[in-house]
Amino acid sequence: MKPWLPGLARTTSKESQYASRYIIALTVTLASVLELLDTSIVNVAIPHMMGTLGATLDEIAWVSTGYVVANVIVLPISGWLSVQFGRRNYFAFSIIVFIISSVACGNATSLGGLVFWRIVQGLGGGGLLSTAQSTLSEVFPPQEMGSAFAIFGLGIMVGPMLGPTVGGYLTENYSWPWIFYINVPLGALALLLSLQFVPDSRHGKKAESVDYIGLLLLAIGVGALQTLLERGERLEWLESNEVITYIVASILGLSAFIIRQLEIEHPIVDVRVVKDKQFAAGMIFGFILGAALYSTVFVFPVYVQTLMGFNAWQTGMAILPSAIASGIMMMMSSKLLQRGVKPTRIIFTGVVIFLFSMWQHQHFTTLSGADDFFWPLVLRGIGLGLIFVPLSSVAMANIPLHETPNATGIYNLCRQLGGSVGIAVSATLLSSLQNANRSSLLVHTALNDPATQERLQALQQHFASLSPSEGVAKARALATLSNQISKQAAMLSYEQLFFGFGLVMLLVLPLLTVMKKTRAGNISSDAH
Repeated sequence: MKPWLPGLARTTSKESQYASRYIIALTVTLASVLELLDTSIVNVAIPHMMGTLGATLDEIAWVSTGYVVANVIVLPISGWLSVQFGRRNYFAFSIIVFIISSVACGNATSLGGLVFWRIVQGLGGGGLLSTAQSTLSEVFPPQEMGSAFAIFGLGIMVGPMLGPTVGGYLTENYSWPWIFYINVPLGALALLLSLQFVPDSRHGKKAESVDYIGLLLLAIGVGALQTLLERGERLEWLESNEVITYIVASILGLSAFIIRQLEIEHPIVDVRVVKDKQFAAGMIFGFILGAALYSTVFVFPVYVQTLMGFNAWQTGMAILPSAIASGIMMMMSSKLLQRGVKPTRIIFTGVVIFLFSMWQHQHFTTLSGADDFFWPLVLRGIGLGLIFVPLSSVAMANIPLHETPNATGIYNLCRQLGGSVGIAVSATLLSSLQNANRSSLLVHTALNDPATQERLQALQQHFASLSPSEGVAKARALATLSNQISKQAAMLSYEQLFFGFGLVMLLVLPLLTVMKKTRAGNISSDAH
């Protein structure tokens, strides 16, 4: 394919194969940001969609669920698809599908139409993440691999964080269709740049046959698992037959898929890469990293919006310093890798800082404000930023370049599923902890308790000054006390969750003992 910009010819010599690497990095990162942005951008617009489309909360939830399920189905096979159709063609086609479906989502006039186009949008977006990472692994020289992952990692961190902010701004100032229309100009820019600069892989080899049965089993297994995670808490888990159906379908589908991929000659996902201990350890660590990132991004906004009264824009502004800190630390961690600092030491430092940040989160109260959030959130960004780049480097260290697209698909799937598990567990624990904490507080606030009676009398006197009816004043006093108990129970629950996130990250530190080889060293040896 000839370049569409005059005077810019592709070069294939060994000396010039890295010439456009930073433009390529920005191109694939932009596409990845759009894909991740759309995982969370719709959340703040859900009430508006319900009103326009006449849908219930349970029905409108499929707008989010359909997108994420389609995403995870495509993620593990994106490497295979990029080899079959050519990386540039597949990447560009994914962007085109994403743009067209975004326009269709904005123009949707029915719930069914919106959910359908969100699924199509998810299928297009799912191919962007893994293709982007495998592209960077090939177009950057070994000594700059850290910088490549830092640029890509910034998009991974910023995308989910900016979603609620951008969605809230567009919905409040324009209308909910604009959360989809915003993808058109940015997607068009990514498309033009990808057609010009993104190269085809030099290492991929097309399969001689297509495993359609494997594709079906993967769609059933991963799709059921993701749907289970998205809807489980809402359906009260094992209390629902629908959830049990998802569990059975997921177990059977994934088990049959793995067995088939190990037996056939041309698998669509080569699961044998998991035999590498370092890659397997990186997958587990990446799963926990995804859980930590998406869980904190999910829980903190819920905390400040329900207890502190923040709107979407204020929440986004509170989170923004954390995203900036992540980006800065990713670049710094890549420089440290280039200077020979062991990636495991950088990861360890990141985990310790993240744990300290979660300890600070544990001290948030119902009276905390933006100033109280600043440094704990910045430290959270620093910790996660220090982990991402070296973890990607060591996870892929033993993977040959021709297996990189396949491995990055599996690695990104683990991180995505980690995020889904983290959000599902957080939502369930938040509800359970609130009930438990409220029950505990009620034990200490019995109506015959002197301190409780004193508080009720003060509230009743206050409301008596506003209403001549003694019965009304007493009822309002009891309701106020009940609300205060619920608010304190919720605050205790958030504190427990925040610290739990840090402890979970701490528990996977022993995996660092398996991670010894660096990505740069592996590529260098390959090159020779």
